Amino acid sequence: MSSNATPADIFKRSLDAFLGKDMRGWADLCAEDVLVEFPFSPDNLPSKIEGRQGIFEYLQYYPTIIDIHEIDSVTVYATDRPDSVVAEWSVTGHVIPNGNKYDMAYATFLTVRDGQITNYREYWNPLAFGQALEGVSFG
Repeated sequence: MSSNATPADIFKRSLDAFLGKDMRGWADLCAEDVLVEFPFSPDNLPSKIEGRQGIFEYLQYYPTIIDIHEIDSVTVYATDRPDSVVAEWSVTGHVIPNGNKYDMAYATFLTVRDGQITNYREYWNPLAFGQALEGVSFG
């Protein structure tokens, strides 16, 4: 991974991997010791995942559960820290096992070191997530 890539570049690559259903590619953007946090995660899902392999294991079946059709909007904000960005983004799609719509907005805080994600903190609506995945196990 190029250490010349900015945090905004790395974030955009993560969206490309996500939309392309390339969960290995997404995990490979992360440092070995990455910390991924989902502070509003439902009780049945982890709110913290440590390590590249851990996040891959968490995400590997995502494309068989949720089919993201489009990333509707993306706004990336620079911060006063050159290693970090904040992004707002949203997706449309559907939940494969039950056919429910999956429309979700996210706020992501990303920190990069040597061209790799070291901290990824993502906020999303757990109520909307639960309604979309009604009757479907994730993870």
